[in-house]
Amino acid sequence: MLKIEDITYSVEGRPLFEGATATIPTGHKVGLVGRNGAGKTTLFRLIRGELALEGGSISLPSRARIGGVAQEVPSSETSLLDTVLQADEERESLLAESLTATDPTRIADIQSRLTDIDAWSAEGRASSILKGLGFDSEQQAMPCSAFSGGWRMRVALAGVLFAQPDLLLLDEPTNYLDLEGALWLESYLQKYPHTVLIISHDRGLLNRAVGGILHLDNRKLTYWSGPYDQFARQMAERRAVQAAEAKKQEARRAHLQSFVDRFKAKASKATQAQSRVKMLEKMTPITAPEEAKRVAFTFPVPEELAPPIVNLDGAAVGYGGPPVLRKLSLRIDQDDRIALLGRNGEGKSTLSKLLAGKLDAAEGRIHRASKLRIGYFAQHQVDELHIDETPLQHVQRLRPEEGQAKNRARLAGFGLMAEQAETVVGRLSGGQKARLSLLLATIDAPHLLILDEPTNHLDIESREALVEALTEYSGAVILVSHDMHLLSLVADRLWLVKGGAVTPFTEDLEAYRKLLLSGEDEVKVAPKPVEKPKKASRDEILALRAELRKCEDRIAKLEEMHAKLSAKLADPALYDDAKIHELESWNRKFAECEEAMARAESLWMEAQERLDAAEAG
Repeated sequence: MLKIEDITYSVEGRPLFEGATATIPTGHKVGLVGRNGAGKTTLFRLIRGELALEGGSISLPSRARIGGVAQEVPSSETSLLDTVLQADEERESLLAESLTATDPTRIADIQSRLTDIDAWSAEGRASSILKGLGFDSEQQAMPCSAFSGGWRMRVALAGVLFAQPDLLLLDEPTNYLDLEGALWLESYLQKYPHTVLIISHDRGLLNRAVGGILHLDNRKLTYWSGPYDQFARQMAERRAVQAAEAKKQEARRAHLQSFVDRFKAKASKATQAQSRVKMLEKMTPITAPEEAKRVAFTFPVPEELAPPIVNLDGAAVGYGGPPVLRKLSLRIDQDDRIALLGRNGEGKSTLSKLLAGKLDAAEGRIHRASKLRIGYFAQHQVDELHIDETPLQHVQRLRPEEGQAKNRARLAGFGLMAEQAETVVGRLSGGQKARLSLLLATIDAPHLLILDEPTNHLDIESREALVEALTEYSGAVILVSHDMHLLSLVADRLWLVKGGAVTPFTEDLEAYRKLLLSGEDEVKVAPKPVEKPKKASRDEILALRAELRKCEDRIAKLEEMHAKLSAKLADPALYDDAKIHELESWNRKFAECEEAMARAESLWMEAQERLDAAEAG
């Protein structure tokens, strides 16, 4: 087991740990959580022995191996498969010795140990791990130098997973994985045979892959059994009780102090007053828990456009060679929330760039509303910020005509307060850089917001704030993310990017997760046995009612737009010969609105039928 006993450690005079203690039983999978800057990564370095403790101790069983992903695999001509195989140093050493050993006893010992560590199946295991992290057989034979840094980080992760250390330390491993890789990692960690300690802000991972939470707060460590959501509920309950007790104690203190103040000079009450002074002195202060800093994203509100805002008709897109995606016939309305699903390399980012106008259609047509504004956020844009400039300078470059006060307010709306606004980007945290990039992507109040992995470097509170902001946002959203929690709360439509095509995925995210983990390439619909329908739960009925209300709101908006378009078309001035082209435009918008209304009414009927069936059951 991992024993952390009474440890103390400071950085530049700021204490990160003071008498912190925790025990992680052997074989447990534990998520390490805490506020940014609390010292989670420092704890990993202390466990590995890279930093010296000021007090206390950290101990593991003798000869226990500690492993983690410290940095990306160097660029070399060694194949990915061989690089991963080399990560198991014991196996490599034994195989090398087996080629030169001459002593029969030693040869027997080597062969016995190779059998014990399952050395003969090593290549298959390494290949399976690489495949799970997104490398096909052809790529596994390629040299590391053929891949970018982000992909070599995956190879480094594959290596440490293959080596199977007794204590596996993982620091935000999903930051360089896509959804498919993140889901595979969850499944792999559930079956990992040794102890795992993982720093992550991915609620899905912390709910499905771990059985305990180690909370670093106020320089102390507390171990909680159960997944993250259970921990969050218990923490909220504890804080509520603590806040109530602090409030009651404060009232009791005030009452006692009032008595002392009133009667300390009165001889007949002096003894009682003195007694209450002693009671006040003995009272152990109960401090109300510090409130989590409110995190928010403030997206500007776009005006409403006639649907659809984007329409693709037989479009194809690529990079000069054969199209990556073809025969794209897709429609996006302003109230759409669409998640792009698909394995890595299938074209999710290519589709995002086409919709954002970063790539032109090689074939077919793509129609965008005339006044359409598009906001585009991709993870690489965080790295393209000017590291020697402040966030305020970034915003002022885009809004030079507006005063500093307004631009500072914009930054504050994305959690970048006065201090961060004046700090050069190179000294900001990854989360603060991501916030700045999100601000820059949305500054023009886009009608369509395309987000490619927006949650990398954002902590749990920031991710929850992003969910709230996207839910309230009145523009369309296209999402590519490995964060299942974000996708499940924001997206109401799923598009599967696969085999050069983009098609609606008619099942839910949980079905997609099971599909990926099963290793199947296609959704197989097996005939279901006839069974008595279960009565829908209260939560399911509430969810269906919410869906119905959303459909009704969509119809109401379209009816309002339909009335405005009808009024416009009733204007005699529009039928002047000089305005023939304008008339055609308004007629087209009217037809599109009627088509959208028909679609919205169909969705409403389906939602009503599902609700009726659930309430009848």
